[in-house]
Amino acid sequence: MKLILFSIVLLGLGIAGIAVKILLKKNGKFSGTCASNSPFLNKEGEACGFCGALPEEQCKKEEEKN
Repeated sequence: MKLILFSIVLLGLGIAGIAVKILLKKNGKFSGTCASNSPFLNKEGEACGFCGALPEEQCKKEEEKN
């Protein structure tokens, strides 16, 4: 029983931490929505498979929302 309560508390703390991060970020956005924009993950400089943006460009899906 103690293990279940401990697990629930840890899970709750994790969810609360993510919620605080979203509340404190500008407009509630996570930074770097396209993983292929990261120079650590995209060493060849390929375009994003999700939106087509090159690593030096901003996510094109975000531009469509605005």
